[in-house]
Amino acid sequence: MGSEMVDEVPYPSEITTSKPLSLLGKGLTDIEIHFLQIKFNAVGIYLEKEIIDHLGKWKGKKGSELVEDDLFFEDIVSAPVEKFFRIVVIKEIKGSQYGVQLESAVRDRLAADDKYEEEEEEALEKITEFFQTKYFKKDSVITFHFPASSRTTEISFVTEGKGETKMKVENANVVEMIQKWYLGGSRAVSQTTVKSLAEKLGEILSQ
Repeated sequence: MGSEMVDEVPYPSEITTSKPLSLLGKGLTDIEIHFLQIKFNAVGIYLEKEIIDHLGKWKGKKGSELVEDDLFFEDIVSAPVEKFFRIVVIKEIKGSQYGVQLESAVRDRLAADDKYEEEEEEALEKITEFFQTKYFKKDSVITFHFPASSRTTEISFVTEGKGETKMKVENANVVEMIQKWYLGGSRAVSQTTVKSLAEKLGEILSQ
């Protein structure tokens, strides 16, 4: 099984959870400060090949068109297929910084859709607590696993010298917005990732 590089991080072209999932999107989260690119994380998006069955109306569109259309990414998020996000740390930070970033991005999206209630707040607090005690060394791995049939996600964290830790998020609204943080088109945290996903799916849809 081959692998693809994201910056200097190797990503397997396929992983197997309950079934094989293909690497369809990859990129970086980064910021530019005084013309310097600071890279934080590598991102790999794995999806079931069956995702194509749910994107029929986009057939024949090029990746350059798809990346401009947030409705295309809405359809990816709502497709009832298994999804797996693999985030690899490039720049060391405290886990609490990542947790706060995730919390604020998800909360803003929930508030904008009028879905931010007590249950969502509680679910987000648990996620923040999960990351609070972690330290993101270089090459640490965070994963989000979204099963096809359920509206939950399992978050896992692995760093050198320590065992894997996991938590489950069972609030469907929070789960949806975590997906949108990474797959939300023009508002996604990594524009290189959504561009790569649109290009790859555009290729498959034009076959």
